[in-house]
Amino acid sequence: MARITKAHHTGFTVRSLERSIAFYRDILGFELAFQWNPQAEYIGELVGYPSVDLHGAILRLPGTDVCLELLEYRNIEQVRVDMRNGNIGNGHIAFNVDDLLSLYEELVAKGVKSVSAPVTPTIGPNKGGKAVYLIDPDGFRVELIQSAQAFGSYKPE
Repeated sequence: MARITKAHHTGFTVRSLERSIAFYRDILGFELAFQWNPQAEYIGELVGYPSVDLHGAILRLPGTDVCLELLEYRNIEQVRVDMRNGNIGNGHIAFNVDDLLSLYEELVAKGVKSVSAPVTPTIGPNKGGKAVYLIDPDGFRVELIQSAQAFGSYKPE
């Protein structure tokens, strides 16, 4: 049977590609791998908007294969959605960090907003570590986690 072999990327639709590139590159430290405006008939078919003018950027977490795709859809009707965590259809991305409290202070000083101050998980795979949800310019949640345990190796008691 055919199977999924590994993660490829995470994608976010953004209001302003330049603003989002600045956030992920200049504030969170991603590298801009490339930026483009792909012009091919299959693009409109793939995304379900035949007349779309799609502008995109691929950013990479330095030293990894983790890629974030930012897409700005132009030439289509758009509706703003409620990005709060509990709304169906919303998602978040999460990254391990080595010193969450220091990084959090640095990011807040740069104007980054968060759902709360960092918390200390009392149960689960991140017990005893630190976690916080940041809010990107379009409302996406970016979770930062400092934990000694790998997420996928946790076994509930």
